[in-house]
Amino acid sequence: MDESKPATAPVHPGEKRGCSEDEEDKAAVTKRAKVEDEHENGAPRGAKSAEEELEEEEDGSGETFADMMKHGLTELDVGICKYVSDHEGFSGILKERYSDFVVHEINKDGKIVHLDDLSVPEETQEAAAAEEEETADCSVLTEDQKKQLGELQLFKNKESFVSIEGDESKEKRTVVHKAIKTQFPGLETKTEEKDGRKFIVAYHAAGKKALAAPRKHFWPKNRGSFCHFVLYKENKDTMDAINVLSKFLRLRPNMFSYMGTKDKRAITVQEIAVLKITAERLAHLNKCLMNLKLGNFSYKNHPLKLGELQGNHFTVIIRNISGSDAQVHQAVTSLKQTGFINYYGMQRFGTTAVPTQQVGRAILKNDWKQVVDLILKPRPGAEKEFLVRCREEWAKTQDPEAALKKLPNKRCVEGQLLRGLAQHGKNNIVTAFGLIPRNNRLMYIHSYQSVVWNTMVSRRIDAFGLTAVEGDLILRGTKAHVLSEEEAKSHSIHDIVMPLPGFDVIYPSHHVGKGYREMLSADGLDIDNMRHKIKDYSLAGAYRRVIIRPSDVSCEVIEYDDPKISLVHSDFEKIENKPAPVFNKEGKYRGLRLEFSLPPSTYATMAIREVLKLDTSIKKQTQLNTAWFN
Repeated sequence: MDESKPATAPVHPGEKRGCSEDEEDKAAVTKRAKVEDEHENGAPRGAKSAEEELEEEEDGSGETFADMMKHGLTELDVGICKYVSDHEGFSGILKERYSDFVVHEINKDGKIVHLDDLSVPEETQEAAAAEEEETADCSVLTEDQKKQLGELQLFKNKESFVSIEGDESKEKRTVVHKAIKTQFPGLETKTEEKDGRKFIVAYHAAGKKALAAPRKHFWPKNRGSFCHFVLYKENKDTMDAINVLSKFLRLRPNMFSYMGTKDKRAITVQEIAVLKITAERLAHLNKCLMNLKLGNFSYKNHPLKLGELQGNHFTVIIRNISGSDAQVHQAVTSLKQTGFINYYGMQRFGTTAVPTQQVGRAILKNDWKQVVDLILKPRPGAEKEFLVRCREEWAKTQDPEAALKKLPNKRCVEGQLLRGLAQHGKNNIVTAFGLIPRNNRLMYIHSYQSVVWNTMVSRRIDAFGLTAVEGDLILRGTKAHVLSEEEAKSHSIHDIVMPLPGFDVIYPSHHVGKGYREMLSADGLDIDNMRHKIKDYSLAGAYRRVIIRPSDVSCEVIEYDDPKISLVHSDFEKIENKPAPVFNKEGKYRGLRLEFSLPPSTYATMAIREVLKLDTSIKKQTQLNTAWFN
């Protein structure tokens, strides 16, 4: 899970930038344990949580959001409590603006992906010649024939077909067939013979549904089937961006492929591939899209696959820092040399008084009544009024249809669950819960695994520090091996992995390994029986490195006067030849610009936490931010 999803700062009204005319998991629980089994981001795709709906529907005031976060989680609540460095920490504000967090994907060739070319690639002479030769010649149809075919296409013709007399030459009839199919999507043709004469008959292939089908486009044989492009986006998550592209291009979202999802509250740059859509059509979208830009087009013979990326490169602005230059240098040096504990970050666990791991634990215990209760019950903290009314209605009546009526938008998880209960009844909760998209459902149990992992790793660091010891685990290929006392002498903490609980992992043989059993037992779970009655919720487990060392680490202390300006020169601003931000030698505010690269499945916020030695939870960051602005 590479981070691109550090939702660690309060929500502020979105800033405007120049990207337009205005402005968890992998989908499946695998049968066998893997080194990492979660999706690049901790957030799933599909239905949105109530908190995401809250953010999207209305930018609440700082007071309202701060009030809600009084009941939010802290790092201690999810097992994050240790550091590996001994420098003195200092305060700073993460992601005060979404442009303070910039993510560039590192592709499978190890190259940092940038948007730096909006031009459309020239076709090879062979492709152009082939296209010119084979493109349908629509001039073979008369204006009257085109009119009849157009009416047939729109079901305005009294007849169910249009008949056109064909030439004796099969080659010439083929040109007419191709012209009709190209110019009138949804129509099919056949050749019929009557009274010794050949007729080309046009008819509907699939009824009215055919009109919704994408227009068929010629595709040269020597052009790669997939158009790869770089997607630059601001303040929008990857699936939202793909849904927008799908809508404009009249495609299904699954026509697009990518190597990892990226955060919403950030500027991100990543590679996307789409099947048989030309660069010209994609480039045209740059004229009408907000917060998205497409470029660096190329044609290739393969799609992209989740997990193919080598990692992500982060450029992070930490505003209003309190540390001296010496403190900053010491902290960043430690990050380079030692690294940070590879905790699952706060975005893995939700933002309200009902953490996702509690729902996950209830699923694993097969306690479906509690699952519904945790998702739908009233909760402390500020919420949108319609959610408050929905929860109150559910608590009062237990009537899913009545509660559903209180939701203006049914896409949220609460809405999906209530719709399922209304359709399948309160005695069939498993089926009702199944209406929530699969990734969202799996998010809950992966969140529980993550809390266990964080807690056990904190216990491991507390017990043995940064030394490999007998009983620790290392990976040999994808298999885990328990270190002997002699073997431990030749390994460092950077080699050590810890398991996420599951039926296909082994545990450390020292006392921390026993801690897994104790923790799960306290939660009413049997570590020896992690297979669920419902296959989707069976946990295979995985292995995860305890310590991660970032690469390409650099930092700069910057000073500035205006807290509202962007402090990063984005790819889009560079393409538009907009000037880079200018920093003062003696500004009113001090900030830290930090750059580093991380492998997949790691959280940038946990690296920043090690530098600042500061709680990265939204609850804490909101307090800092509110204090700064007030």
